Amino acid sequence: MEQLQSFFAEQVPWVQSLIGLALLAAAALAVNYVLKYVILRAAKPWLDQKTQTVDKAAAWLATVAPLLIISRGIVAVPNLPEDLATIITNVAQALIVLSVAMGIVKSLTYANELYERRPESRNRPIKGFVQVVKIIVLCGAAIIMISALIEQSPLLLLSGLGAITAVLLLVFKDTILSLVASVQLTTNDMLRVGDWIEMPSMHADGDVIDISLHTVKVQNFDKTITYIPTHRLVSDSYRNWRGMAEAGGRRIKRSLSIDQTSIRFLSDDEVLELKKFKMLKDHLAGKREEIAEWNARELTGEDSPVNARRLTNVGVLRAYIIAYLKWHARLSTDEFTMLVRQLPPGPQGLPIEIYCFSNTTIWGEYEAIQADLFDHLIAILPEFGLRVFQEPSGMDVREAPAGSGAA
Repeated sequence: MEQLQSFFAEQVPWVQSLIGLALLAAAALAVNYVLKYVILRAAKPWLDQKTQTVDKAAAWLATVAPLLIISRGIVAVPNLPEDLATIITNVAQALIVLSVAMGIVKSLTYANELYERRPESRNRPIKGFVQVVKIIVLCGAAIIMISALIEQSPLLLLSGLGAITAVLLLVFKDTILSLVASVQLTTNDMLRVGDWIEMPSMHADGDVIDISLHTVKVQNFDKTITYIPTHRLVSDSYRNWRGMAEAGGRRIKRSLSIDQTSIRFLSDDEVLELKKFKMLKDHLAGKREEIAEWNARELTGEDSPVNARRLTNVGVLRAYIIAYLKWHARLSTDEFTMLVRQLPPGPQGLPIEIYCFSNTTIWGEYEAIQADLFDHLIAILPEFGLRVFQEPSGMDVREAPAGSGAA
């Protein structure tokens, strides 16, 4: 020790300061190396292997030790100007505050990751609240860091915040709105990760893959990503398909346009021919008995068929569609509405609307069920003497007989 003191005494002051700073830096780096590359690596097998967040949090907290060595040991450096020593101490203390704050932030991130592994996290995400706590921690750290740098009490800075409240409200306007929206979305269970939503105003149509404080990330079906400000999901309207997914059935609502010129009464021979349809036997038998009783009661002594009730091909078609829907194995008949109805006739024919639900919500299967259903119905129309309405195409005009146009 005496030799070391004599060595320092023989050197000029600035050399002594450089040597002292070098030794202090070496000590800080040695402690940093031991903590991060020896102790933390040795402890790694006992840490959570599913994430790197724990390692990052520990690394930030480990940074506090070398910074403490610098802030406490700087006073032992000989011949160092007092102002420079004060600056280094203040900067080291500010960095200590930053390291602790970042360690807390990473720990909050890890806490959210642990929560997201639980089943209830899909219904009650806490990511938005965690981000609010992070903002508070970082804002508090910023105030303490500034106080450490200027050597003033944090209360002095806080007392001046009242004068700039309006500015802060303007700066953090979106954060405040998003916080309120996050609380509403979570409390009212309006949105979950995995929900399929449609929001035309934001060009969003796909699955929610992330809900954060400021934005909700939606992966559209074309694999593009739409970022929606969280507060827009409260102020604007959107459609959430979760109810459909939970119900287990998806609605089929589509019309079959019938050419109105093909609608007519059925003759007795045609009714007998339609009895070959297994699904129409009971309907035709009951309907013919009902019509016969009505005609016998109401048309006594009349011979003109114009006043009699008769079966129509479109009416029998509706009965056939209802029976076919009930028979179809991929349609849900118990829990959901099922009906076949006529819509008002128009220039595009007479719409026969089919309203029912598939027994699956899987998109591909749903589309296949719907296509198979209408494939069959369109193909079966000629059996009832009906045609699908279709506007004339270029081929129809080309095949029209010469001279058939208007003069």
